[in-house]
Amino acid sequence: MFNGIIYNQGRVKKILKNKKGKSIFIFSKISLSKKNVGMSISCDGVCLTLVSLKKNILEFYLLNETIKRSKFKYIKYGDLINLEMPLKFGQDISGHICQGHVDTTSKLLKISKKGASRILEFGVKKKYKKILIEKASILINGVSLTISKITKKGFEIWLIPHTLKLTNLSDIKKNSIVNLEFDILSKYVKNYLS
Repeated sequence: MFNGIIYNQGRVKKILKNKKGKSIFIFSKISLSKKNVGMSISCDGVCLTLVSLKKNILEFYLLNETIKRSKFKYIKYGDLINLEMPLKFGQDISGHICQGHVDTTSKLLKISKKGASRILEFGVKKKYKKILIEKASILINGVSLTISKITKKGFEIWLIPHTLKLTNLSDIKKNSIVNLEFDILSKYVKNYLS
């Protein structure tokens, strides 16, 4: 379980593909040791198991199901990845409760500047529109954010300078693909009412 507050990042250094999935190798200065092998780590919002660790290179294995549901189908050498360690008992939760179970991907439709902040509009498939709630939390590339407005094609979020400084959302461009995890409470309520 995670809270979507990002303090660490890493860059993709190698990708190995096979029939069942792919291994990705990420260089990061995140504080880990060999005893952390087997731990779940949020990589751009996707809960992945740390398979190996050698000289700041973190290896993760992605099954085809994970690749199909996430932006990792487009992953390439040099990509900047948001990393978050799992929550510890008693730790403050500053963002919101996140599982690392990505629901879908989304395309960035529009970027607007508002002083030092940015407003981003994302599109979502029609079937997900009912889950969107204004002022609810949403996880984008592993970053806990608030939906500021529901739009005809999806939703808007605001990025403050602090978030831009610490996450890969600072590099995002129009038509970029991101990982989305909708608020778990919204999903449970929708499922119950259905």
